[in-house]
Amino acid sequence: MSDQVRQVRIAMRNCGIIDPSNIMEYIARDGYEALGKSIFELTPENVIDIIKSSGLRGRGGAGFPTGTKWEFTGKSQGNKKYVICNADEGDPGAFMDRSILEGDPHSVLEAMAICGYAIGSNEGIIYIRAEYPGAVERLQEAIAKAEELGLLGDNIMGSSFSFRIRLYLGAGAFVCGEETSLMNSVQGRRGEPRIKPPFPAQKGLWNVPTNINNVETFANITQIILKGADWFRSFGNEDSPGTKVFALAGKVNNVGLIEIPMGTSLRDVVNKIGGGVSDNKEFKAIQTGGPSGGCIPAAHLDIPVDFKSLRELGSIMGSGGMIVMDESDCMVAVSKFFLEFTAEESCGKCTPCRIGNMRLLEILTRITEGNGTEGDLEELQRLGRTICDTSLCGLGQSSPNPVLSTLNHYMDEYIAHVRDKKCPSGTCTNLLTFIILDGKCTGCTLCKKVCPTSCISGERKEIHHIDQEHCIKCGACFDKCPFKAIIKK
Repeated sequence: MSDQVRQVRIAMRNCGIIDPSNIMEYIARDGYEALGKSIFELTPENVIDIIKSSGLRGRGGAGFPTGTKWEFTGKSQGNKKYVICNADEGDPGAFMDRSILEGDPHSVLEAMAICGYAIGSNEGIIYIRAEYPGAVERLQEAIAKAEELGLLGDNIMGSSFSFRIRLYLGAGAFVCGEETSLMNSVQGRRGEPRIKPPFPAQKGLWNVPTNINNVETFANITQIILKGADWFRSFGNEDSPGTKVFALAGKVNNVGLIEIPMGTSLRDVVNKIGGGVSDNKEFKAIQTGGPSGGCIPAAHLDIPVDFKSLRELGSIMGSGGMIVMDESDCMVAVSKFFLEFTAEESCGKCTPCRIGNMRLLEILTRITEGNGTEGDLEELQRLGRTICDTSLCGLGQSSPNPVLSTLNHYMDEYIAHVRDKKCPSGTCTNLLTFIILDGKCTGCTLCKKVCPTSCISGERKEIHHIDQEHCIKCGACFDKCPFKAIIKK
């Protein structure tokens, strides 16, 4: 089976195929047909039943059944209801939503209108990052064109159903990807999560029933309406039907966006779609779920990519980040790197996330600097589990995942850092020792010239030596030596 066959485009079916600025090209590929079918052939209940039967789960991270969410919102009482598209794509290196919005904006607009019809709403809001000016421009243009043709706005297609969509630009807070923080932001408040229940389907934006789905979730809707729930279920597996878009990055030959059927193994993703680990190095780990995801070792490469399997390994699907790591990566440093991001992005509302993540980061910093103890390892596990169990929103509840998953799968590396004061991969600078090999040093003096602390001694054409007491482990000598006479260990 070729790599192309292993990828199936549903959410990204039109990206790169049509001119996103030309609504007629979207219409030529069955655009707005699903909306017309919903309005004129189906009742709101029929639409919700189709989405429920498809098994579509939210692609924004939590994986909540989309049809069930629509049903809850539809049954909630209220004179006003909202449909919100969460386009606040905050994971570093993730650009799935951006690609859909820039390459196929009408697929999202049409799906939001279908959702509005199903739940009894006449107003939609797209919450999008201001850092996506291209996507904002495309959406503004697409909304105007759809309204001009009577596909959005009042009395759509001559029916009694009206639905308008407006944009709200976010200021880049990672926590605003969480639905209740997002709604607070739209209302002009601090981007902080609310206590649930009540859920947005009961009391959401301005305390009225609100349905929130992310971009990729909406991008699947029209095809499900047109082709049926059984067609959608023919992809993926029982737990997770359909496909998922991932941003494949890291130490892999083929990086970029991929869309694969749920249930595809991680091994196929890395080797057959990603082209294997770059520079012929050994695979070490793959992290799924962005900065709040877990790291999965080589022993579990054959697991299927679905919500249940990833959760069982201490990771998450997230919005779709996938980072491949090789033998040169230090898993302690990796967990510290991701925790730096989540600690910085914490809104500070709840103590476990605000204080707990900073304490986790302090412990990891001590360990990577060679000052950690074995007691720190127990504290990391205890504190990490407490943060997961007691934080207010999804950011805090998943932020310790990189730490807990690496402790689970790479405990030997943590022990080497605290017991032996060594970094096996040679990444943590404070734990390195640079040594000049007698048999390879030619006495060229290049290392001596670049040393910022003058801790390298030796005359020209003589073997040089490093004063370990004064070496600041900057690595300048290692990088400069043309004879590979300097090693780090």
